[in-house]
Amino acid sequence: MVETTAKFPEVEGGGSLIIAWQVKGKKVLVVGGGEVAAGRILHCLNADANVTVVSPAARLNPEVAYRVAQKQVTHVDRNFEPSDLDGADMVLGAVDDPAASTAIWKLCKERRIPANIADVPPECDFYFGSVHRDGPLQIMVSTNGKGPRLASIIRKFIAKHLPSNAGRAIETVGELRVRLRQIAPQPEEGPKRMAWMTKVSDTYPWDEMCDLTEEDIGNLLRFYSSGKVPPLDTLKAMRATPEGGKEGFDGSFGFSVGA
Repeated sequence: MVETTAKFPEVEGGGSLIIAWQVKGKKVLVVGGGEVAAGRILHCLNADANVTVVSPAARLNPEVAYRVAQKQVTHVDRNFEPSDLDGADMVLGAVDDPAASTAIWKLCKERRIPANIADVPPECDFYFGSVHRDGPLQIMVSTNGKGPRLASIIRKFIAKHLPSNAGRAIETVGELRVRLRQIAPQPEEGPKRMAWMTKVSDTYPWDEMCDLTEEDIGNLLRFYSSGKVPPLDTLKAMRATPEGGKEGFDGSFGFSVGA
C-alpha cells in the first residue's frame, strides 16, 4: 500500500536539468564571431572541447580573432553552410540574423544535434548560465533564459560569500579520493570509501583542508582501515621533523608513531 501522507519532495516543474556536460574532445560548432560567440568559445575551451568557428574573418571580434590566431580554435572563413554540421556534437548559434538562426536550429533538430541559439530561448536545447570558476569548483546560476543579467548578479553574490580557497580544498579532496581508491580498489569497498570520505569532508573546515600536505594525506589514509578521521592537530603531530624523525604522536587513534 502506498503511503499518501509520506513527506517526499514536491515536484516543481518548469526547471532545467542542471548537469555538468562533458564535451572534452568533442566537436562544438560555433556560428558567429562576435562578443556572444567569444563567451561561448571560452566556455567550451575551458571544457577541453574541439571548437570550430564559422564566420567571415571580417566579422570576428578581437577576442575571437585572437583565439583563431593562437590556433585555439578551427576557423572556417565564410558564412554558415549546412555541411558545417557534419560531425558536430553541439551547435552554438551567435549571429544577429533571426532567419538564419532559425534555419540553423531546424537543421540541428533534423539531425538531432543539441543546439543553443543565443537570445532565442524557444530555440535552445540548453542554456548557458552565469558561472563562477575556482579551479575544479564550478557553480552555475541559471534563470532558464528569463534574466541573464540577474543570474550574473546572483552568481557574484554567491562567489563573494565562498571561502577564497575553496578550489584548493576541492583539489585536496580529489587527490585524497584518488589515493584512497589506489589502496582500496575493490568494488565491495565502495560504501566504506564513500562513508569515510564523507566523514573527512565533515571533519575538516575549508581552511584546514587547504593546509593538508602530501605527507598529511598519506598519514590520513592510514586511518582508513579503522574508519576513523583524526583531528588536524594529530596529523600535524605525525609530520616528520627536520631531523627526519616524527613529532610526538601519542597513538590515541590506535597506533603509535615515533618515540
